[in-house]
This record gives sequence, C-alpha cells and structure tokens, in this order.
Amino acid sequence: MIIKILGPGCKKCSTLTENTEKALASLGLTAELIKVTDFAQIAAHGVMSTPALAIDDKVVSVGKVLTTAEVEKILQS
Repeated sequence: MIIKILGPGCKKCSTLTENTEKALASLGLTAELIKVTDFAQIAAHGVMSTPALAIDDKVVSVGKVLTTAEVEKILQS
C-alpha cells in the first residue's frame, strides 16, 4: 500500500501525516508513506485544496485534517 500526503508541508499536513502514522500502527498495517509537496504533482492528482490523502493513487480526502479514527475507517474500507 502506498499512502501519499499531498500538501505544501504546513502544520495541517504534518498533523495529517501523524494521524495517518498512528492509524497504521493502531491497525497493525504497513505502508509506504510519501509526502508530496510539489504543486504540479498535487494538481496532477486533481487536488486543489490541501491537505489531501491518497491511498494507492486514489484521493480519499481533500482539504481536511482527518483524525486518527477517520483514517482508520478509510483504511479498513
């Protein structure tokens, strides 16, 4: 599984990264976690509002800092 955090590297992006790492640990999952800060690459995913979360190149959240529980729910679906 490849998880991408799409955003410029702001506080919200960092919080989403932390919550995603906690969710992975809580569920006992392993994934490659990639931070994408290049605006051209972010736009290539169709994202215009950050932070965004993409799992295996499918954008699952845009413009919101998901809680650990919300990330867990997405990972389980």
